[in-house]
Amino acid sequence: MRYSSRLSLLLKKRTQHRPLSSNNVDDVVPSFYVAATRQHAGKTTVSLALMSGLQKKFNKVGFIKPIGEKSTVIHEHGIDVAVDKDAVLFKEHFQMDHVPWRSVSPVIIPPGYTRDYLDNKITLDVQKEKLKEAYNDIASRSELILCEGTGNCAVGSIVDASNADIAAWLGSPMVLVVNGGLGRSIDELTLNLTLCEVHNVPVAGVIVNQVQPDKFDQTMHYFKLAMQRKWPDIPVLGAVPDKQFLGCPALSELEVLLKGNLLTGREHSLRHYRVRRDLQLVADSLESFLQELRHQRAVIDDGHQRRTLFVCHASRNDILLGFLMEAQQNYEHSPRWQASLLMTGCADYPLSDQLTDFVTTMPNAPPVLITPFQTDESLELMYGYTAKLNAEDRHRVDAAIHHYEPHIDFDLLMNRITILKQKNL
Repeated sequence: MRYSSRLSLLLKKRTQHRPLSSNNVDDVVPSFYVAATRQHAGKTTVSLALMSGLQKKFNKVGFIKPIGEKSTVIHEHGIDVAVDKDAVLFKEHFQMDHVPWRSVSPVIIPPGYTRDYLDNKITLDVQKEKLKEAYNDIASRSELILCEGTGNCAVGSIVDASNADIAAWLGSPMVLVVNGGLGRSIDELTLNLTLCEVHNVPVAGVIVNQVQPDKFDQTMHYFKLAMQRKWPDIPVLGAVPDKQFLGCPALSELEVLLKGNLLTGREHSLRHYRVRRDLQLVADSLESFLQELRHQRAVIDDGHQRRTLFVCHASRNDILLGFLMEAQQNYEHSPRWQASLLMTGCADYPLSDQLTDFVTTMPNAPPVLITPFQTDESLELMYGYTAKLNAEDRHRVDAAIHHYEPHIDFDLLMNRITILKQKNL
């Protein structure tokens, strides 16, 4: 069912005799604001699934990331525009040509911004004016707007532009993404709902993310019981079982994380590895290492998939050469063999120019990533890293949308937005 006609008719009847105030954002076009209850709750992934589902029901869905932190520069009409990376992901992946770059990411907070704000070099009115102008621009081009926040409802408070503040300015009901669980999840939800209440932001519903699959039914049974007791008017709009692949970093991410250099295998830079399962330290002899590689090839030949990120110290040139030579055999006989090698400690033990030339000129070489960090530092960084979706990694973005979208009740979401919009008119 497409919602465009029904929602547009409702809004037209309610607003045709009431002009918009020039001091406020355009409150005719419905919108909702997605925030999380804590960091790494999966807000962006949920928002991707929401956008995908809504595009099937509306002709033009707008998107705005009101406050951004990590940005890139986009050239638009001869002007350089700083755009949050999440906004780039949404605009490019969903081909939202109807919204301009200048409006999808109106406020960027680079290093030093907070100090400038506290020193009154940047004012609250300037921030609000940028947000209002961008939002109204997107509203004029869209039937519905998805606003993606940054972190939990309090993030941005230091510059008086928290997610709760902005949702209140825009008149957008909140959709909160909470991690699957009970005690901690309800505690975090309580804090964020309290902030929404303080700012008079209505809450359209809650989406529970990353629920442990083997405890899904039990977790959701008790989560909903807790919700009904504490917030009976706020529905659960969806519950998504955890999918491990979506949290696996790609080699390109590890290259940035480890301040490294992918010497070979650049064509495999989007190959993903499960950090806690696919990493294998190499600390034994070359002979034992080669036996492991040959064993993996035999397993793959029997129809099993194996993807390993071997980790060794940069002083082990024998392991590097053995890996490259054996890889030639494996790629020739087993195209599904997908191993990579991470060499640590290259700041203290740099590869010789001769060896580097040999590695980088080798045809069909497997991925070899070098990092200046020592092994323990590298492992600590990788174990503490949370993989993020980006526009280049289309395979993982598509996989995330495919997994998430069926678990969200879009009819309930739109009914809630319509009801809350009616109350506000």
